[in-house]
Amino acid sequence: MPLLDKHNESLAQSSLRRRLGLVALIIYGIVLIQPTAPMPVFVVIYTQAAGHVVTAILIAMVAMLFTAFSYGRMARAYPRGGSAFTYVGKELHPALGYLSGWCLVLDYVLNPLICTIWCSKAAVNFLPGLPYPCWVVIFAVAFTLLNLNGVETSARINAGIALVLTAVIVLVVTAAIRFLHAGRFLSPGMLWLPFYDPNSFSASKIFHGTSIAVLTYIGFDGISTLADETKDPQRTLPRAIVITCAVTGILAAIEAYLAQLCWPIGAVFPDIDTAYVHIAGRIGGPSLFAITNAALLIATIGSGMAAQLGAARILFSMGQQEALPKRFFGAVSS
Repeated sequence: MPLLDKHNESLAQSSLRRRLGLVALIIYGIVLIQPTAPMPVFVVIYTQAAGHVVTAILIAMVAMLFTAFSYGRMARAYPRGGSAFTYVGKELHPALGYLSGWCLVLDYVLNPLICTIWCSKAAVNFLPGLPYPCWVVIFAVAFTLLNLNGVETSARINAGIALVLTAVIVLVVTAAIRFLHAGRFLSPGMLWLPFYDPNSFSASKIFHGTSIAVLTYIGFDGISTLADETKDPQRTLPRAIVITCAVTGILAAIEAYLAQLCWPIGAVFPDIDTAYVHIAGRIGGPSLFAITNAALLIATIGSGMAAQLGAARILFSMGQQEALPKRFFGAVSS
C-alpha cells in the first residue's frame, strides 16, 4: 500500500491541473489563429481568387469544419495532450505518432519565431530608436516569461488580447458601414460582388484562392494540445475546436466582405503585406490606420505566445509517453 500511495503521489505531481473551461479554450484558439487573420493575406486571396475573397474563405471554412469535427472525435477518444502525436500514435503506429509529433513541434516553434520577427519589425516602426535585435530579444523573452507564469496567466492574457482585438474589429466594421452609407456609391448588385462577380468568376481561381484562405484557420488544432489542463476534456475539447473554427470563419468573412466593398474595384493597393491597414486608413483616416496597425501587432504577440504554449504542451505529452526523455520533457515543476 505505501508503494501504491507513493506511486499515485508521484503521478499526481507529474500531471497538469485541469483549470481550463470551454470559454478559455475558445479564446485560446481564436487568439492562436488571430481574429484578424484574413487581414495580412487579404490581397493574396483577392488576387488568386479573382476578387472572390469571401467565397474562398467560406469554402475553406466548410473544409476546415470537417477537419475540426475529426479533431473533436479524436479528442473525445483520447482526451489527453499531444494532439496529432497522440492520435496518430494510438490509431496507427507509435513511430508515425513520433514523426507527427515532431512535425507539430516544428510548426509550433516556427510560428513564435515568425511572430517574434514580425513584432520586432513592427515595433521598430513605432520606436525606431531601439535597434531591431533588441526588440527580438525583448519579444522572445516576454513570450517565454508570460507563459512560464502558468496556464491561468496565459488564459487571462489571451482574454485581454481577444477583448482588444474584438474592440478593434468592431471599430473597423462600424467605420466601414458608416463609410459605405455616407458614400452612397454602391448599387444593390454590387453587394453580391464579393461572393460572385460574373465578370471575373473562375472556379479554378476560386479554389486556388481557397487553398490560401485555409491559412486563415491554421491553429485551431492547437486547442487539443491543452487536453491535460482542460476540465471534462471529452466534452469540452470537441465543442471548443468546432466553435473556434466556425467563429473564425464568420469573422473572417465579415472583415473581407466589408474591406472589398470599401476599396474601389480595380484600384491598386499601396502595399500587398499591409493592404488591409490601408483600407482601414481609407475608411477611418490616419487614426484607424494606426489603430489597425497596432491591432495586428497585438494579434501577432498573442499568436506567438499561444503557439509557444502549444509547443511546450506537445513536448510535455511526448515526454509523458516516453517518446522523449521523460525526466526532462515529462516533468512538472512544483
